[in-house]
Amino acid sequence: MGCKNTIFLILVATLITKEALATQHVVGGSQGWDQSTDFDSWTSGQTFKVGDQLVFKYSSLHSVVELSNESTYKKCDISTPINTLSTGKDVVKLDKPGTRYFTCGTLGHCGQGMKVKITVVKGNGSSSPVSSLSPSSSPSTSSPTSTNAASTSQCFASLLLFVTLSFATMIYFF
Repeated sequence: MGCKNTIFLILVATLITKEALATQHVVGGSQGWDQSTDFDSWTSGQTFKVGDQLVFKYSSLHSVVELSNESTYKKCDISTPINTLSTGKDVVKLDKPGTRYFTCGTLGHCGQGMKVKITVVKGNGSSSPVSSLSPSSSPSTSSPTSTNAASTSQCFASLLLFVTLSFATMIYFF
């Protein structure tokens, strides 16, 4: 019975650690999901990995529409969206490799450049913590807040894994 508990706890710890190490990318950096953001520049400084999350922060003037393919993205055709979000702080999990397309659902905003193409790659570990870069920042630097948050997250995940494994070992031997 102790061996089954140990395996279960290790599995739970692994899943929790993987989730804690995922990077949250605030779309558009400090400017957020806004017409004034240069999304091409913002994405060029990012690495999006499976398990990461996109966070769209925006005012009530905007929304987030996920499109199915590059053709609808280029044409700004929002007539058949995959998903539409409108809370002002939406989180989208990047759950598989590939390309995803997002635009604003407000009339005219897509045509004015309020759209972003995200290429998700396979990868182990966390993404580089550059999620809060503004479009004018260089990709080789990151803000102290972003770096500290990533370090804290990794420290917490390591501590959680250690405690879980210690608990599993105690159950197994006692």
